[in-house]
Amino acid sequence: MTILFYDLVGSDAARPFSPHCWKVAMALEHKGLDYRAVLKRLVEVPEIEGGVSKTIPVIRDGDKVIPDSFAIALYLEEAYPEQPSLFEGPGGMAHARFIERWSQLTLHPYISVAALTALHAMQDDENAAYFRKSREARFGRPLEEVTASRDASLSGFRASLEPLRSMLSYQPWIGGEQPLFADYIVFGALQWARIATPYQLLEAADPVAEWFERCLDLHGGKGRSIAAAA
Repeated sequence: MTILFYDLVGSDAARPFSPHCWKVAMALEHKGLDYRAVLKRLVEVPEIEGGVSKTIPVIRDGDKVIPDSFAIALYLEEAYPEQPSLFEGPGGMAHARFIERWSQLTLHPYISVAALTALHAMQDDENAAYFRKSREARFGRPLEEVTASRDASLSGFRASLEPLRSMLSYQPWIGGEQPLFADYIVFGALQWARIATPYQLLEAADPVAEWFERCLDLHGGKGRSIAAAA
């Protein structure tokens, strides 16, 4: 049975950009499951599956509807144990949960600033109005002022990646010898930035950038199938 995967797009339906949806897309590819993306804009999210969640991703697998990227990964692991594992056991699940919190508290705050005006520009008129109103309420100032601060914080952002940089000197993937859901968590954040803005978050020689390039090639180049912002 084909899994329905609700994914987020702006005015261009060919450019899904949500970091959380990218985690799930990579997890579905990793598991080798048959799925179909159902594309939604920001203002349409509350209508998905009768309002099951205020955010996406959401999947429907038969009669089961699951919101939240981590919950979806856990569901896929349990429902399809014969397919390649996303966690390689309870320790991997705990490890991935730590990586998720680290990504949310370290990567997302800076990327949301650096890409903010670009993400706004990706929306159609109705969604752009919603995006501006909701994000300016969150940041307490105009979008343009928020993004203008990104240069001053770039070096600090790059320095914050040192734990990941150091770990990658010991192993090729966050998951160890092979990519796991923990890799897709961090990949999703950096793919969000890559699709939204040409602003260079990482230096080309950074081991994190090299790891990210390898992630783009996974699963037949799933991540690279969407061109980087120009």
